[in-house]
Amino acid sequence: MLKSVADLIAEVKQSIRCTDAQTATRERAENKGWLIDVREPSEHLATPAEGAINIPRGLLEMKMMELEKDAKRAIYLHCATSARAALGAEQLQRVGYKNVSVITCNMDEIQRCCTL
Repeated sequence: MLKSVADLIAEVKQSIRCTDAQTATRERAENKGWLIDVREPSEHLATPAEGAINIPRGLLEMKMMELEKDAKRAIYLHCATSARAALGAEQLQRVGYKNVSVITCNMDEIQRCCTL
């Protein structure tokens, strides 16, 4: 039997760290973590969060492994609904990243809060 996307996301979120935009912003100020937008380039261009690097979910593992060799470096993922970010976080954990978080609020809040 196939899982629904909602069920898959709920399952994935049990094994990843989720946080709000305010907490992510405060932590990034301390740890200089990456803010990664996993949406498609057109979405990122339409509603960017200041300081976010756009790496679409389909390229995430490969590009992050080029950008960051330290498995302990903080990485904060976001998208429009946190679904793609959650799936991306799971994949980054699979390849060995230890400090991955998903920002689970809407884009307005991400844009308002996640700036350094």
